[in-house]
Amino acid sequence: MKETLDRIIQMLIDSGFKLLGAFLILYIGLKLIKMLTKGLGKSKIFNKLEKSLQTFLISFVGIALKVILFISVASFIGIPMTSLITVLGSAAVAIGLALQGGLSNLAGGVMILFFKPFKVGDFVDTHADSGTVTDISLFYTTLQTPDNKVIILPNGNLVNAPIINYSKIEERRLDLTISVAYDSDIEKVKEVITKVIEKNELVLKDKDIFVRLTEMADSSLNFAVRVWVNSDDYWTVNFDLKEAIKEALDKNNISIPYPQMDVHVVK
Repeated sequence: MKETLDRIIQMLIDSGFKLLGAFLILYIGLKLIKMLTKGLGKSKIFNKLEKSLQTFLISFVGIALKVILFISVASFIGIPMTSLITVLGSAAVAIGLALQGGLSNLAGGVMILFFKPFKVGDFVDTHADSGTVTDISLFYTTLQTPDNKVIILPNGNLVNAPIINYSKIEERRLDLTISVAYDSDIEKVKEVITKVIEKNELVLKDKDIFVRLTEMADSSLNFAVRVWVNSDDYWTVNFDLKEAIKEALDKNNISIPYPQMDVHVVK
């Protein structure tokens, strides 16, 4: 009886030391993984990679190292590897069926990284949300809106949705419609608008400037104005031109009409 009790006590002591050792390995391992991923992100070679690739790789390396750490801890405790692999395989199948959306997001993250429809720093529109891409991880992409809202989108949805990338090409065409009164001199209007455009330093002068009458509407003559700008300057030029054109039209006594309707009363 005493021998049996001694064996039980010894087993409990051994198990306690193993559990304590496993806890220490897990604790130290998680700390080292955190330090490693941080150091990886700050390394010179890593910083030469594209920003979206950096965030993706850090996320992937962190998850892979944690999986290896947990397997090592289980092996240290004494769980047979064959049994562990069998359990992990069964669990992977069950988790895969339960988390099909997560796997879809993982596949989407890989596709975004490989095909590069957008990268960190691009301004994109998903037709439901729009903003600047600030992070691309294994499962999610983060957008920051112009008014500083943070939108987190599943990668699986992004790869299956039409996306407008406003930053993919460095130059964009700005289209404006300017309306003037019917009695306005067409050539004079074109001349005034063209001069305003030529004075704007952000308008690309090596591209054609288009100012033409495109519509005789119910109460106005509508002119189409098309200029090319750098993508980063799009909204600045948009607002600057509208203000400057309005001021120039006023100085040249060219009126912008209010909507009006002629009513004829027959007695």
